Amino acid sequence: MLEPLAQLDPTLWIALAALVGLLVGSFLNVVVHRLPLMMEREEANYLAELRHEPLPYPERYDLVAPRSACPACGHTISALENVPVLSYLWLRGRCRGCGTPISSRYPLLELASAVLTGLVAWHFGPSWQALGGIVLVWTLLALTLIDADTQLLPDQLTLPLLWLGLLLNLNGIFVPLADAVIGAMAGYLSLWSVYWVFKLVRGKEGMGYGDFKLMAALGAWFGWQALPALILLSSVVGLVFGVWRIVSGRQERDAPFPFGPFIAGAGILVLLFGGLLPLLVPLLAPLP
Repeated sequence: MLEPLAQLDPTLWIALAALVGLLVGSFLNVVVHRLPLMMEREEANYLAELRHEPLPYPERYDLVAPRSACPACGHTISALENVPVLSYLWLRGRCRGCGTPISSRYPLLELASAVLTGLVAWHFGPSWQALGGIVLVWTLLALTLIDADTQLLPDQLTLPLLWLGLLLNLNGIFVPLADAVIGAMAGYLSLWSVYWVFKLVRGKEGMGYGDFKLMAALGAWFGWQALPALILLSSVVGLVFGVWRIVSGRQERDAPFPFGPFIAGAGILVLLFGGLLPLLVPLLAPLP
């Protein structure tokens, strides 16, 4: 199935992948914005059904409908206004209907998707590893921003990511299946154990179950051997970020902050620089 792609010039292959990543990045903006709202509406409708009350959200609301519109004035965004990055530059970062500023996060996510997709395509070449890695990167980008906004890691993304990792590794795309299964179990249990130790010691929750599921998904993709590096990278960067937020006065000492973006970032680093894992793992070993 990949033979036509293998015939492409390497530069063309990377450019095509980056272009697809740019287009998907536009869709990821929709996912990041709408998926939490979809979850909220589904829960409200479910509770209303249990109480035999009218549904608070009877209208269709998903990743396709209704069409995207300006939240300030309701102006429906046309196809020309929805071209990744270029439309933002053309509109000078403002709504065409009312002039309200458009968040720069939209084009930045599109560019991040394009760059990371191109990097994965370059790193793996035309292969199943590249196709799987690209889907992984897209999902991790969406999870990063959703968690940053809402401190939620939706099952709608983490669980399919876990099963996809196991499916790909049926044929050892990244690691042998046995390593993937153990990685999924150990990834979940590693953070689950930390959660309960913290709760018993401090009397409160230190992280959410979505973090466990995301680490389990990465374990399913990269195997149990990658877990020390994943935990090390996410913990160290998360700790530095948390300390910086507290010292700079941007966050109170006991205020929660999302850990999912750091797990996702560690996953992308392991995907692209997995060959450096042997250099990172010894850092976890106890000092003699």
